[in-house]
Amino acid sequence: MCGCVFSRYTVLFHPPHPQADLKKTPLFDFHREQGGKMVGFAGWSMPVQYKDSHIVSHMHTREHCSIFDVSHMLQTKVHGKDRVKFMESLVVADIAELKDNQGTLSLFTTEKGGIIDDLIVTKTDQGYLYVVSNAGCADKDSAHMKARLAEFKAAGFDVDLEFLDEALIALQGPSMSQVLQEGLKEDLSKLTFMTSTLATVFGIPGCRVTRCGYTGEDGVEVSVPQSSVVELTEKLLANGEVKLAGLGARDSLRLEAGLCLYGNDIDETTTPVEGTLVWTIGKRRRQAKDFPGADIIVPQIKAKTARKRVGLVSTGPPVRQHTPILGPDGKVIGEVTSGCPSPCLKKNIAMGYVDATFAKHGTAIQVEVRKKAVPATVSKMPFVPTNYYFG
Repeated sequence: MCGCVFSRYTVLFHPPHPQADLKKTPLFDFHREQGGKMVGFAGWSMPVQYKDSHIVSHMHTREHCSIFDVSHMLQTKVHGKDRVKFMESLVVADIAELKDNQGTLSLFTTEKGGIIDDLIVTKTDQGYLYVVSNAGCADKDSAHMKARLAEFKAAGFDVDLEFLDEALIALQGPSMSQVLQEGLKEDLSKLTFMTSTLATVFGIPGCRVTRCGYTGEDGVEVSVPQSSVVELTEKLLANGEVKLAGLGARDSLRLEAGLCLYGNDIDETTTPVEGTLVWTIGKRRRQAKDFPGADIIVPQIKAKTARKRVGLVSTGPPVRQHTPILGPDGKVIGEVTSGCPSPCLKKNIAMGYVDATFAKHGTAIQVEVRKKAVPATVSKMPFVPTNYYFG
């Protein structure tokens, strides 16, 4: 099974060519020293796994906790008294309604209703918005924000962008809280899911700790000065609960949690309604129709769409991206966008888009694997229950 799973990740995460100009995170040398197998991902050299197999790393995260290097993500601060108005001109969320130090998942959308990227926006009490978006979209996202910034400044609004060079690590898993609390004065029980605080972490000042993550488990992302990220990682690893984990485990964990990977499951050809991400659109924003693509997206909420993102469960050979999804009569009704064997469920899981008539939970369909039709069932997501901390 390990070999089968690993072959998936050598396809998804391409081994870098020796001359490839891949960017390196501040933990690059540390990953190699720890036995990390480095591959190319979104223009960065990243560890796909360490000495432990992908499955061992996956299960360790579900049962204990793991560190993921996510320093390749784009971190941005939005300053100025018009920062909320600026951000709401780009995304679908109601940023104004957020409480201090509360964040939300949101989407950059195009005027045609497509998804430019997914991102987390936090309304801090330090007078700025803290934004984290995807590495693979960093150039596109920064250009998109800069273009709107120029428009806002020309119109006399008070707003500025600051692109950060801090490192970012994610500590994910059920024992995260007991591990991190040892290095914090603040009471972690008061930091609930999608809230954020500035703190000194294991003696390192100026860290932003946000309770969120990409695994479905309780966890945090810690933004830390580059010069201190190795020190912080080593201090966390000193606890026997903690191990390093790579992209392989990160991908299967997020798929079990039913979370989208930008470029696979959502992109500029999919709308939030097709992607079953309507919950990211603020009620006030729907009523005002004042976000990019609203004239296309809002009517879809009531009228529904011709296709919809769904979860799939099957047995037999693993289901991969681009696998055709078939109706009971064998006709193509959609395509898989992400898929892998689930280490927790011991069956194949996937997500993809199907004709809306086949999107109901429990619908019996088929997937075409190696030119053979394999029985599958439309499933609710997440496949594995999430364990986010709400207090």
